[in-house]
Amino acid sequence: MLDDDLIIRPAQPEDERELAVLNRAAWSALSDVSPEPPADDAVFDERHTPEQYLLAVLGGRIVGYVRRIPPTRLAANGHVRQIQGLAVDGTVRGRGVGRLLVEAVCDAARAEGARKMTLRVLGWNTPARRLYESCGFTVEGSLAEEFLIDGSYVDDVLMARRLVD
Repeated sequence: MLDDDLIIRPAQPEDERELAVLNRAAWSALSDVSPEPPADDAVFDERHTPEQYLLAVLGGRIVGYVRRIPPTRLAANGHVRQIQGLAVDGTVRGRGVGRLLVEAVCDAARAEGARKMTLRVLGWNTPARRLYESCGFTVEGSLAEEFLIDGSYVDDVLMARRLVD
């Protein structure tokens, strides 16, 4: 279980360095299609702003994040948000941080008026798929053999959760 001092809060520009360290530590071929980020890789830029991130902070240390974005700029799907990045520090995995982040990001999207949350997850990432399913996400589709990672073809699984009753 989690300690009582875990908080979920929006990211601030000054969180970038600590987020970069977490992002690099959490990188894995199990969950990432992009190459391992370099040590000096920036987290925030014109497409990745602090406002898109919610952080899990435990004992004053960032132990997780989730990033939400509109999936497109089209007004026709302005009611949808997409999880595009979830990471939890290995020292606290299995203690509910990921679940709290997913629930918090769904609550934040709902507060923005979103009706649906979507995400994409690699087919072989069983731990992430189990987490998302336990949070109410269902598979809406799959792109077979969408990625070639370390010599293996991997499906891109599309999942979603309704945010309204």
